[in-house]
Amino acid sequence: MKNRLLRREEVENLTSLSRSIIYRMMNTCQFPQPVRVGSRAVRWRLSEIIEWMDSRPSLSPESWSPKPV
Repeated sequence: MKNRLLRREEVENLTSLSRSIIYRMMNTCQFPQPVRVGSRAVRWRLSEIIEWMDSRPSLSPESWSPKPV
């Protein structure tokens, strides 16, 4: 099912990124490019979104709590 095509709203929910951030990152080649499926419609490949998410650095548990002042 990794070849599934996602709508923008699904990509936003999956990545927790807003529409503007997704498009800004696409413009700087930091986010997967969509596939055109119609004259006014694009979709993202689930496999590319998963690969992108896996490539992102994860936060360590130490960074979860506020730093002492």
